[in-house]
Amino acid sequence: MDIDDLDNVIFLGAVTVLSALQNVFFAYTVQNESVHQRPANTAFDRVSVANHNCIEVYPTFLALLWTAGLFVNQAPAAFAGLLYLVVRHKYFVGYLGENSQSLPGFFFGKRLMAFLFIMSTAGIVNYATNYFLGINFLFYIQTVTKASAALLLIP
Repeated sequence: MDIDDLDNVIFLGAVTVLSALQNVFFAYTVQNESVHQRPANTAFDRVSVANHNCIEVYPTFLALLWTAGLFVNQAPAAFAGLLYLVVRHKYFVGYLGENSQSLPGFFFGKRLMAFLFIMSTAGIVNYATNYFLGINFLFYIQTVTKASAALLLIP
């Protein structure tokens, strides 16, 4: 693989490795709670459900992250991916406390996934219009995604 090709995916790869490391942390937390499991241990149930919820969405997150990064631009996609990892951690830790503590992470995570979905869809539609019609909107899509990535920080 050429070094120029790796420059186009280095941020996506870094976010992917960090997300795998986060999954290891979640699994370790479940294992740690299972050692201390007692009958009707709600802490184990909560950590197990939180881990399961995070793992359910993980393949979708990776697909959207890489599609958005490859078809549009890796920087806003990686930024949204990093924010998603922080929010997913907030959701996981919040799930261990009160139910209301996990909701902000859940809602913010949905917004980040929607951003990655829109970015991916715009990139794929742009590729199709460029391939079939010779019309390329990539510059405009990149400009909008770079500007709107900063807006993701607004709660």
